[in-house]
Amino acid sequence: MPLDPAAVVISPYLPGVPALSDRILVANRGKIVEEIKATEAPEQQIMYAAVHEGLA
Repeated sequence: MPLDPAAVVISPYLPGVPALSDRILVANRGKIVEEIKATEAPEQQIMYAAVHEGLA
């Protein structure tokens, strides 16, 4: 089964990330702490996960 193409986007401009993504993985201190569908990703949830170690 062929794999779907993938790209990693790292951006300091948070409002643009959901438009480029299917899903968003939030990392904190080198670990993935949250996975959010881009269509269900308010900026507040992404930022909360980033600074509160994924306790959202």
